[in-house]
Amino acid sequence: MSAYYRWSDNDRRLTKRIIYSRAGKDGYCPLGVALTSRGDEDESGFNTLRISGFGHTLVFILPEFIKPTRTWVDTSHYEWSKGSGGYWDQHRVEYSFAWHSEGGDLHVHHGQQTGDSTTDKSWVWSAPWKEWRHVRRSFYGLTGERLVDMPQWGNRPAKTDFRIRHAAEEAIQASIPTVSFGFTDYDGEALTAVTRIEEREWQRGVRWCRFLSLFWPANIRRSLDIQFSGETGKRKGSWKGGTIGHSIDMLPGELHEAAFRRYCAAHGMTFVGPTTPARNTSQIGEG
Repeated sequence: MSAYYRWSDNDRRLTKRIIYSRAGKDGYCPLGVALTSRGDEDESGFNTLRISGFGHTLVFILPEFIKPTRTWVDTSHYEWSKGSGGYWDQHRVEYSFAWHSEGGDLHVHHGQQTGDSTTDKSWVWSAPWKEWRHVRRSFYGLTGERLVDMPQWGNRPAKTDFRIRHAAEEAIQASIPTVSFGFTDYDGEALTAVTRIEEREWQRGVRWCRFLSLFWPANIRRSLDIQFSGETGKRKGSWKGGTIGHSIDMLPGELHEAAFRRYCAAHGMTFVGPTTPARNTSQIGEG
């Protein structure tokens, strides 16, 4: 049974019960230790002890002293149920900790792992000095001028009803200048795209580490929000469906047309040009 155990594409079997693996090109190898049963649909009959860190992993195959959890699911009351009238729902058990240095997260598992947050026995602690907090969402005009910031509601759900917040945000977005462009999709279909510019800002540190934003550069992302008049892309018309809208990162100095031209060139579309005069309502909330 253990002869078929596999951890990664870089496995090297040192002995019958010891496997060595070096991290692949992505370098993913959190520092940690994990004692795990087999489970789910895997073959049972043994446990594994995995020790990882600094790009290296050792896996020891052990006798099965930790059993996977098993719960009987009764299906006999269903018309389609046949045979035994049920099945065993089996899940692995894991006791582990893993420190993900890049994200600053400590992952701890202390029991069954079902893939369901309501029954999983696990928790995550995030290092406050590694986290980013969102501080601003701004909208920009036709020439790149900053028009308005979305309200930062913070921890005020009791004072600000969700419906009121949603209505206020919808009103702000509806008043932002947009530009409409015509383009031809890869298959020759003529469509239009409506674009809007927004920017988000994150600052380093949360809780008692918020002071780090005084010394750490902010993370700022300006994007072009694109809404299409119909499905685009090679998946349109299929069960997967095409794209009807998303956002792209903007390059320094770009405005609506330059960013959308670049998008068209990258996705096999033919840029046509503005279809209607740009809508410019820079007086937010006027009227």
